[in-house]
Amino acid sequence: MDVEEGETVLDAAFRQGIALMHGCKEGQCGSCKSRVLSGDVEMLKYSTFALPDYERETEHVLLCKMHAFSDIEVELLNFDEELLSHAIAVKSFDARLSKVTALTHDIRLLEIELDKPMKFFAGQYVDLTLPEAGITRAFSMANAPVEGTHLSFIIKKYPNGAFSSQLDGALQPGAVLTAKGPYGTCYRRENRSGPMLLIGGGSGMSPLWSMLSDHVQSGDQRPVRFFYGARTRADLFMLDEIKAMTAALPDFEFIPALSHATPDDQWDGETGFIHEVVQRRLRTEPLAGVIDAYACGPVPMIDAVLPVLQMANVEPDHIYFDKFTPATR
Repeated sequence: MDVEEGETVLDAAFRQGIALMHGCKEGQCGSCKSRVLSGDVEMLKYSTFALPDYERETEHVLLCKMHAFSDIEVELLNFDEELLSHAIAVKSFDARLSKVTALTHDIRLLEIELDKPMKFFAGQYVDLTLPEAGITRAFSMANAPVEGTHLSFIIKKYPNGAFSSQLDGALQPGAVLTAKGPYGTCYRRENRSGPMLLIGGGSGMSPLWSMLSDHVQSGDQRPVRFFYGARTRADLFMLDEIKAMTAALPDFEFIPALSHATPDDQWDGETGFIHEVVQRRLRTEPLAGVIDAYACGPVPMIDAVLPVLQMANVEPDHIYFDKFTPATR
């Protein structure tokens, strides 16, 4: 693999269609952690939560933040044979905004049209850039990966979010964007017969909805349990679409949970944080077969649900997750 000057090792792999394990691409999640066996490298700024100092002292690196200054030999600590065999080269696309729809007080559905079709797997994401503002953010596709130019994204709006704050009026239909991708290793695995767990919160709905839509289109008959965490009833959305999914699938259950339910919610469903609900359900209603679990959402949610899945005997190499880390640029 060739690495150009000023290019990180991970970006070089993307450019050449080599699918290495990765997550945030920002030096915050640790998914691309590897070990340098030989060669001269330099690390850009990264989070010590992703790569502690004691690991750096033993030649561990983050490929998303590593530049090579000689021929190098690297040991991949996270290796996925299936991922390597399903590589899609990262490409850049010109795009225009089609529509922005409010789903809740702080969740928006962004729809764009690309200049050419993009191939991706359900659950992957792209980097979207507003060229005039110079703002780039990573967003997961919400639509199934059909051959076409339309992409949709479920996005959480933050009060001071450089990108998301543009979604309520500043960005108008026809606005120019660029999309670069696809990225991500948390995508729907095909040709599996065991149960599928989908676990999310907030804009984690986006990749999970892509996976669920792709699952329906595939004709797979495997059991699906979709756990979704929200604060209050007003934070739930796409309930009509989920009801239609329930009717279309033979063994599907949507399990929403409210962490801050109020009397006004008149809620008789699950309460508590979503990892607590997952733990209760897997304990009282165990699923037969080899489970594939997909978890997408904020870092604290992912960190809480991973040990729950492990204690429920979900095989580690069948747990896929996407941590939505804060933007660093």
